[in-house]
Amino acid sequence: MTTTPDAHGPKTTAQEGWAELIEIVRTVAYALAIALVLRIFLFQPFTIPSASMEPALLTGDYVIVSKYSYGYSRCSIPFCPPLFKGRILGPAPKRGDIVVFQLPRDLNITYVKRLIGLPGDRIQVRGGAVYLNGKMIPRTPLGPTDDPDTPGLQVMQYAEPKPDGHSYITFDRSPDHEGDDTDVYVVPEGHYFMMGDNRDNSLDSRWPQEIGVGFVPAENFVGRAELVLVSWHPGASLFLPWTWFTKLNVHRLFHPLH
Repeated sequence: MTTTPDAHGPKTTAQEGWAELIEIVRTVAYALAIALVLRIFLFQPFTIPSASMEPALLTGDYVIVSKYSYGYSRCSIPFCPPLFKGRILGPAPKRGDIVVFQLPRDLNITYVKRLIGLPGDRIQVRGGAVYLNGKMIPRTPLGPTDDPDTPGLQVMQYAEPKPDGHSYITFDRSPDHEGDDTDVYVVPEGHYFMMGDNRDNSLDSRWPQEIGVGFVPAENFVGRAELVLVSWHPGASLFLPWTWFTKLNVHRLFHPLH
């Protein structure tokens, strides 16, 4: 007697293979969706490529940025699509914050600087000191130190206070460097004035938007830099796995930022 295979019987090897492939694709899609949601709404990592924010941030630092600190804008989303204007669902940035933002003249370029001027503030630099609304931001000399990225170069360290009681350290090569004496900048409504902590090695809001940063619109903010998750000394390479360990800067692991 001839029998007909049961359509609902055991799956063939090919069917099992397709089912497994579909499950893998579904799992990867879920993981990517979760990662995208986390990246947009909660945290985003960045690698520091330059020395403009020394000593708070060093070249090779891998930094975690909180996306919710200032709410959300078009720049919270990858590639900054023009979905809406301004910011929503968040408090205003605070003076002294370390901010990651998209460069006003090119939204494909990401910068990190310290927020110095709020909307309506009058900012001027004289002899390397920053004046806020006519009063100098106090700075306490801490003596000379070696520049971390430039062997043999000594810079002066100064401590400057933040409104929250913390302080940050700036570097100054000389009191008559380019950008150490400026006109008065009046920060427009909805914009902010940004400076690097490495004052003589930072292209920031002291220079106009065409060549520097200029005033940064609030909607260009990506988020606030919260901590250095991990850091590598110069010479580390993605393609040289042993350097991930030999060039690891253990002193900066989980280093909080102020």
